[in-house]
Amino acid sequence: MEKSELCSRIMWFEHVTLLDLTVKGLLVGIVASAPMGPVGVLCVQRTLNKGRWYGLVTGVGAAVSDIIYALITGFGMSFVLEFIEQPRTMYFLQLIGSLMLFGFGWFTFRTKPTLRPPSKNKGSLMHNFATGFLVTLSNPLIIFLFMALFARFTFVVPEHPWQQALGYLSIFLGAILWWCGLTYVVDKLRTTFDLARISLINRLIGAIVMVVSMLGLLSTLLGLTLY
Repeated sequence: MEKSELCSRIMWFEHVTLLDLTVKGLLVGIVASAPMGPVGVLCVQRTLNKGRWYGLVTGVGAAVSDIIYALITGFGMSFVLEFIEQPRTMYFLQLIGSLMLFGFGWFTFRTKPTLRPPSKNKGSLMHNFATGFLVTLSNPLIIFLFMALFARFTFVVPEHPWQQALGYLSIFLGAILWWCGLTYVVDKLRTTFDLARISLINRLIGAIVMVVSMLGLLSTLLGLTLY
């Protein structure tokens, strides 16, 4: 490796702080969990029909599945670190990541969730956790979402294992924060929470993700740094 390239890498990693990875991890965890897909709707239904704890453990199961896919994505990207660290490569990865995030936001905005008839059997908390985990695990396409998020936020820094571990922990905590907040709101508004409100959440999340992705795209094109 040439001296200039080595200096570039050192300078880049010097800018990686615990606060950076913590904030990025929290954002990744929230964005990956927030859309009202199958597990989100399942969490809402169980909160309404069984109680908040049943909805929350469903979300925790989904969060565990998310972190597994996040680790798979991160380790996979770390194998090609030499390639993705090149400024030109990172430029195109961030462009692609922004476009993928915009598509994800548009899909979320357009998604129309459906509710199933309530189940008469509550089941155990472990059963609800397991089903939330398996429903999320059955959708490996989430890897592409993590790829887009990791590229957009320059999240993978394997030369700093402890910092990276904190980043992954932050992803998990971000997901847990989302499920705690969602089940709290649904439990408080249980008499008025319906499909219309679920659709509204999806539209708000989709719109926010699209705006953030476009800001990221513009920042990359203009050579600016927003985060």
